[in-house]
Amino acid sequence: MARKKIIVQEDLRNIRNGHIIPCENYCDQPYVVITDQGHWLCVLTTGVGVEGKPGQHVVSTISRDQGKTWSELQDIEPADGPEASWVMPLKVPGGRIYVFYTYNSENRREAIQEKGAPTKRVDTLGSLMFKYSDDHGMSWSQNRYRIPIREMEIDRLNPYQGKVQYFWGVGKPIIHQGSAFIGLAKVGQFGEGFMACSEGILLKSSNILSEADPLKLEWVTLPEGDHGLRAPLGRVADELNPAGMNDGSLYCTYRTVDGHNCHAYSRDGGLTWTPSAYASYSPGGKLVKHPRAANFVRKFSNGHYILWYHNHGKDMTATPSEAYNDRNPAWISGGVERDGYIYWSQPEIVLYDDDPVTRMSYPDFIEEDGNYFVTETQKTVAKVHEIDAELLEGIWTQANNRSVSATGLLLDWQDSGLGGKGREIRMPELPDLREGKGFSLDIWINFLDIGANQTILDTRTNGMHGIAVVTTDHETLKLIMNDGRSESAWESDIGLLAAGKWHHVVVIVDGGPKLILFVVDGVLCDGGDQRQFGWGRFIPSLGDVNGLQEIALAPGLKGTIGSFRIYGRYLRTSEAVSHYFAGSESFK
Repeated sequence: MARKKIIVQEDLRNIRNGHIIPCENYCDQPYVVITDQGHWLCVLTTGVGVEGKPGQHVVSTISRDQGKTWSELQDIEPADGPEASWVMPLKVPGGRIYVFYTYNSENRREAIQEKGAPTKRVDTLGSLMFKYSDDHGMSWSQNRYRIPIREMEIDRLNPYQGKVQYFWGVGKPIIHQGSAFIGLAKVGQFGEGFMACSEGILLKSSNILSEADPLKLEWVTLPEGDHGLRAPLGRVADELNPAGMNDGSLYCTYRTVDGHNCHAYSRDGGLTWTPSAYASYSPGGKLVKHPRAANFVRKFSNGHYILWYHNHGKDMTATPSEAYNDRNPAWISGGVERDGYIYWSQPEIVLYDDDPVTRMSYPDFIEEDGNYFVTETQKTVAKVHEIDAELLEGIWTQANNRSVSATGLLLDWQDSGLGGKGREIRMPELPDLREGKGFSLDIWINFLDIGANQTILDTRTNGMHGIAVVTTDHETLKLIMNDGRSESAWESDIGLLAAGKWHHVVVIVDGGPKLILFVVDGVLCDGGDQRQFGWGRFIPSLGDVNGLQEIALAPGLKGTIGSFRIYGRYLRTSEAVSHYFAGSESFK
């Protein structure tokens, strides 16, 4: 029987479907503010060379159609001047737009590194400067103005004893309780991984929202004391990113090389912070995994939050340069504030590229007219992308959803007194994975014995063409997919399954980023302590994995299957979590 042609809709998550933001060659940190005219003003760091080369400077561009097209680049600082980098915009009441950036104010041509050898890279030192625009970004003030950064111990320990400050900033400043806050990282030494040690700080201005004279702006460096925000173990605490909470507190995230990002809360306007701690999904809960990459928090008009990160990690304190890798795909969690803390959802993929080595980072989130957008950079290409609003709604409501999706449901099998074993269950047709689709398996299972080589389901032919789910010798479940030419497999995390209790397992095969994911009892596998990654890639050329037309359900299972569903699409993590909550009352 001829198969139906599957029509693949544009995947908003694929970065190749975004709109390009102009640059010279290198491009970084494309951040957007919406002007009082309703236009998007994007500022970014660019240059004709690669990152850190002479000629690196900061520019702006304007879009009048939500990022589809952009004006020609306009210099905020010229390419033939000292390096100007890491520009961050802030729009204040009255419409003025400030831009803050690191400026090589003494025009140094080298800097001393940790082991004494000089580096020619001089874009992360000097002075924090700002300019401003009073015409919606059409032009910028001729003068630049310096913001003083209070000296701390990390400055005095650098090769210049603090007379030269090493630092940079990321993200956008925030307005919170009548003040503006800018997140920065102080650098103590340049060396392996470029920034060999660092601490996070905030700069606060309590009068920038009302004072028009740039010479009268007041700035305070936070936290109080001689140290910034640090990592619990390693030397790296980069790229502090703040958000103002609904209860008046401040929340921030920052990156490390320890396999996790950090977070902290301040209840006194940034003067003091909770002790250094790796970020967790809930107070005292599971830790978030993340490499040395941007992890940004943003607050939206509904009072909820987004956390951007990469959902994998391992301790790379011995090899900090390697911690910059694996920024594809990008993941987000939805944050909901409760009792003074932010509770984060299980993550969803927000962006990916077909090439696994592509690195996307330094996002900005734009909310306008009920639509959501994200910018990102791949260092030589920057783009803007629309985000599916349903994806965001799913992560913000994930903890309360108890529904079971019927969209794409191909099979809904319930145990009918057969001891959890199916007889002559017809296997529905799965999409061809080369067409960008996917499928999902949703199983409630109870093991009497969780030993190896038990078959949960199998559609494979004698030539092994088809799919199977089996147990392994370390008490996990493994999905095997074979299209008759090649085979891919991945398994759940160790330590999640136990005999004598019901477990809910969702296996998601996502044909966009070509990933296999496991969600066990409402939690997406992230590799735990055993693996850097909890999700695995399947062969991009893997195609038709349809095997036999009958499913062998639980033929070798020591236990019971209570429910089994097949979907002809990838389920979102939020849907898998919802299915777990929906079935928890029935399968206790």
